[in-house]
Amino acid sequence: QVQLVESGGGLVQAGDSLRLSCAVSGRAFSTYAMGWFRQAPGKEREFIQGTTRSGGRSYYSDSVKGRFTISRDNAKNTVSLQMNSLKPEDTAIYYCAAAIIDSGSLYIPTRISEYNYWGQGTEVTVSS
Repeated sequence: QVQLVESGGGLVQAGDSLRLSCAVSGRAFSTYAMGWFRQAPGKEREFIQGTTRSGGRSYYSDSVKGRFTISRDNAKNTVSLQMNSLKPEDTAIYYCAAAIIDSGSLYIPTRISEYNYWGQGTEVTVSS
């Protein structure tokens, strides 16, 4: 059974930084492309960042480009999201997700339906 556990959320002020982590267990971590999504109150869950199986390539949504950075450590089975210059509109529950991807593929899924496993989410609140 695959489990994803996020951590690192909290309450911060606008302009601050925060680092989220996601620990993955249950199957070879390197077989997954990994993604981060968020869901703000009253809004749909949205893709914000993803990375390939190896971590060699990433894809960012326009809303976080230049502020957020995704990284993964295949030796530790973790994926992280470094969030800088946080804004009140970044307030949301943040989810990590894992997608089973064919070996050698550089594809980064961006749709919810493409991901096989999800964490329970960690809440981030940015005050103005």
